[in-house]
Amino acid sequence: MSGVGIKVQQAISLAVAGLAAGSMPAAIERDPVRDAALKKLASVAGERGWSVAVLRDVAGPEADLFFPGGPVEMVEAWSDLCDREMMTAMAETEEPRLSQRVKQALLIRLPVDPAMRSGARKGFGVLAAPCGRGALRRSLMRTVNAIWQAAQDDSSGMTYMTKRFTLGAVYGATLLYWLSRGQNEADLAAFVERRLAGVLRLGHLKTRLSGGHKAARHAEPYAASA
Repeated sequence: MSGVGIKVQQAISLAVAGLAAGSMPAAIERDPVRDAALKKLASVAGERGWSVAVLRDVAGPEADLFFPGGPVEMVEAWSDLCDREMMTAMAETEEPRLSQRVKQALLIRLPVDPAMRSGARKGFGVLAAPCGRGALRRSLMRTVNAIWQAAQDDSSGMTYMTKRFTLGAVYGATLLYWLSRGQNEADLAAFVERRLAGVLRLGHLKTRLSGGHKAARHAEPYAASA
């Protein structure tokens, strides 16, 4: 695993810990003009990188005024934009099973798109630098929360936190796979399926060991409506 990959993995661990504690980062600024500039930058970021100079070149000489925090803010805002687009795409899903809705959301959020994967690799390189670690952790936490919202989960209390903690680990593993080997749609879908199936098996095992229905409600975060 590359140095960037190791740093991303470490950030995933911190994000999962934050999800377990039930602490979610605040929402970031959202603006249609800013979104348009981000889309232009993201379309070339895989080749040219995330920088103020490239942003000005593709989105206008004053586009950098939208991102006073520089490349770190750009990448964090782009992650949030991808979360929102995933939620919009999931809005009309008719899939009745929660586990399959989660799978759909994961695959929409991490599409088999060479340009997006290339841009994401460059973006994670920016966020893996010391000045970007906080933004990386926040982005991961927002994405996991957005996936649950897109899957139309309405849990609360301890179950809310348990589900996000569990999905944090699944998303982290899927993200690393997607960045390194996510060019084949069928292979990526199979990887996600295996990860979710593993969560369900673990939940069933915990239920048998505990022998109680109350434990099942907390141990099986994907089982409801599966």
